[in-house]
Amino acid sequence: MKYLPLTERQIAWRAAQDVSDGTYVNLGIGIPTLIANYVPEDREVIYHSENGILGMGPEPMPGEEDPDLINAGKFFVTILKGGCFFDSSLSFVMIRGGHLDLVFLGAFQVSEKGDIANWTTGDERTIPSVGGAIDLAVGCEDVRVLMRHTTKTGEPKIVKECTYPLTAKKVVKRIYTDLAVIDVTEKGMIVREIINGYDFDKLKSVTAADLILDENWKYLIVPEI
Repeated sequence: MKYLPLTERQIAWRAAQDVSDGTYVNLGIGIPTLIANYVPEDREVIYHSENGILGMGPEPMPGEEDPDLINAGKFFVTILKGGCFFDSSLSFVMIRGGHLDLVFLGAFQVSEKGDIANWTTGDERTIPSVGGAIDLAVGCEDVRVLMRHTTKTGEPKIVKECTYPLTAKKVVKRIYTDLAVIDVTEKGMIVREIINGYDFDKLKSVTAADLILDENWKYLIVPEI
């Protein structure tokens, strides 16, 4: 059966559906920054950006961008009623002090133990940048990752052991990819959802870690975005 991997916006939409009402959430650089666009209508979610925003809204409409309103990834955002601004020191007090309920991060690799590598691949053509990733990974109890399931060359990004320099060990709880939703548990990596047209055997073939198919697994259904 023909299948279409999820787009980055569809991955973000799916992750947004799991955010509970009243939750304080940090959005890391990359696909996670798109999550603020897809808050379910029945929920109030307070989004945090490490460059000093609390109460971040969705991206602005074309032509309505404010050059003074950007997130940590340097993309234009909006601010919701009641939102506020502060300096980096206060922002990182919130992060390191455990005041955020949930953080979404991008990643180059995630291991079956929940280790995350997301700051460098060792490629000399790119500038490595830890940024606030380490603080976020260890300062929040619920760490979730949004990423493509494989690299551009088809190499698995979900692995037994990370080969890139680690950001943090045993912190990732859930992974959202363009192919599946996977929980990292003490029993192993449990597949909760798979995109329509794909199957468990195919998923295993593009994953370098052992997977367990949840007995109540379902198809990963998202809207056209």
